[in-house]
Amino acid sequence: MKQSILKNIPIIPDLSENIKKIKEISGESSDVLINEVEISGLKACLFCCEGLVSTATITELILHPLMKIDLPDKSAEALLSHINGKMLLSIDRPTAYNYEDFFRLLNSGFALLAADGADYVLAFGVQGYESRGINEPSGENNLTGSHEGFVEVIRTNMSLIRRKIKSPVLVQKLFVLGDKSQTDLCICYMSDRVPKKLIKRIMDSLNKTELESILSTGYIQPFIESGKHRIFSSVGMTERPDVLCSKLIEGRVAILVDGNPYALIIPKLVSDNFQTVDDYNFKPYFGTFIRWLKYGAFFLSVLLPAFYVAVAMHHPELLNSTLLVLLSQSEENAPFSIVAETIGVLIMYEIIKEAGLRLPKAVGGAVSIVAGIIIGDSAVQSGLISTPLLTVAALSVVSGFVIPELTQSITILRIVFVICGGIWGLYGISLLGAAVLFNMCATEDYGFPYTAPFAPFIKKAMGDTAVRSGFKKMQNNDFTVEDLHEQN
Repeated sequence: MKQSILKNIPIIPDLSENIKKIKEISGESSDVLINEVEISGLKACLFCCEGLVSTATITELILHPLMKIDLPDKSAEALLSHINGKMLLSIDRPTAYNYEDFFRLLNSGFALLAADGADYVLAFGVQGYESRGINEPSGENNLTGSHEGFVEVIRTNMSLIRRKIKSPVLVQKLFVLGDKSQTDLCICYMSDRVPKKLIKRIMDSLNKTELESILSTGYIQPFIESGKHRIFSSVGMTERPDVLCSKLIEGRVAILVDGNPYALIIPKLVSDNFQTVDDYNFKPYFGTFIRWLKYGAFFLSVLLPAFYVAVAMHHPELLNSTLLVLLSQSEENAPFSIVAETIGVLIMYEIIKEAGLRLPKAVGGAVSIVAGIIIGDSAVQSGLISTPLLTVAALSVVSGFVIPELTQSITILRIVFVICGGIWGLYGISLLGAAVLFNMCATEDYGFPYTAPFAPFIKKAMGDTAVRSGFKKMQNNDFTVEDLHEQN
């Protein structure tokens, strides 16, 4: 039975028929617990899902108080009104009038009370399922910042944000998407810094999703990004509450998905890829140095193999005699062309990296190191790969690790630049570079240019983009990303 159909089926007042209907819809699942009881002389039933609720909480705070009720009026309406209005059994007490809401609450860890003769069901928040504790983020390590990371439970993540931003203008709204999964999502923003029309546009984009299940942030990201054929993503992602809070204060919007420890950030700017939490704990001059180091690592990672291929095949005159002799000696006995050799080495690096990532942690790191050393040394000794090429490829791959947010884009661009450099030399690299730049400048979502504040150039926003400004200067800067929207 489709989930949407259940919305049109109201709760059956007759308790026995109600129980029969619930068993029919659930297929008599073993984890759906049905406890028939008598409260104040009236037949009632308590429903819950095993493993999602705290049995101790249900017994102490729900069942014991309910069993003590004795009302002169034995009607279902009087009983439920008394429980809902005069008994504080749970802080979170929604009401279900149809079976779609009933099963969404049941599968979210609520206990539901149905009474004979009532056409609605009371729900009590008694969640008690197991979840992972708050640990250090695995993908965004830092030296001096917070070591808290998001977890899979959305309400825990909401509390982590609220702990860091105690302002009343912080808005966190829950909503549900996914016809089958009925996944809880949360949109977070600062009401004094984000216009309502932007929130409406984002929600309209999300409501267009017709997916049956939403199990991670990657399911909804394509619906938020409006453009196609983009090299760089205009939606950010983080698993750090402190990073997310800093973006919210800048006037951005965040989306949390229940069951996933990553949050989406809208909009994302190109400069965000080169900023980390540690930048703001270092001295400004050192933070600026690290930031420029990352910009340099990006260009090195993308262009170095392509420049090597272009110079070796089309522009050897750019090398001095010593380097030219070294290059010719290393490549004279190679069985493959330089382009094929370079692409093969880059793909082999990706295979080794993927193997280390997918294997258990106990052996993944060791396998990556051993495989890299053995394969690289054997390939050089056998003459399949030249030593300079292996060095260039390794330097390029390692440089890409400095900017993990751009790993996907860098990996593909690196190979495409090598192909263009091998066919057309430096001219091909220049043309492809211009095309990538045009694509980057054309990337825009909800009116926010991805390349801002570089293009369009906004001097007011450059203080914490190209360089890391001190907090004494930043405290007088009231710049938010909405200013980028106005400039566009």
